[in-house]
Amino acid sequence: MDRPTRGKLGHAVPQWVKDGSLFFITINCAERGLNSLCRADIGAGILKAAEFYNSTLIWNCRLILLMPDHLHAVISFPREAGLKIVVTNWKRFLAREYGIQWQRDFFDHRLRNHHEVIAKTSYVMMNPVRKALCERVEEWR
Repeated sequence: MDRPTRGKLGHAVPQWVKDGSLFFITINCAERGLNSLCRADIGAGILKAAEFYNSTLIWNCRLILLMPDHLHAVISFPREAGLKIVVTNWKRFLAREYGIQWQRDFFDHRLRNHHEVIAKTSYVMMNPVRKALCERVEEWR
């Protein structure tokens, strides 16, 4: 039986969306089920790259959680650069520097109101893997 092929995701943010709106982002590794991201060298590099993007105002990352084969983040983006270009460049940098193989594209959901921000933030914070990862992140610093 042939599997359906996945179409490309748009990621275009309509002009009427307020600049600086928050998005819930999920980025998956190409091979699921392996620990590709939660190793000290890789995890520290991902967090350092996210901090660099914050410090240079490329994005405003409010929350990021590394899982073994994917990551979740709550991020806002300046309209000029755009969501797709910023995330694609970040993934490209991480692939080149750390050998991470990502799935094509990523998933995004614009957080339209305060209730959605709370729901997605809670989803990330309540993740059972989070506690162990937060303890590891402290070791990496």
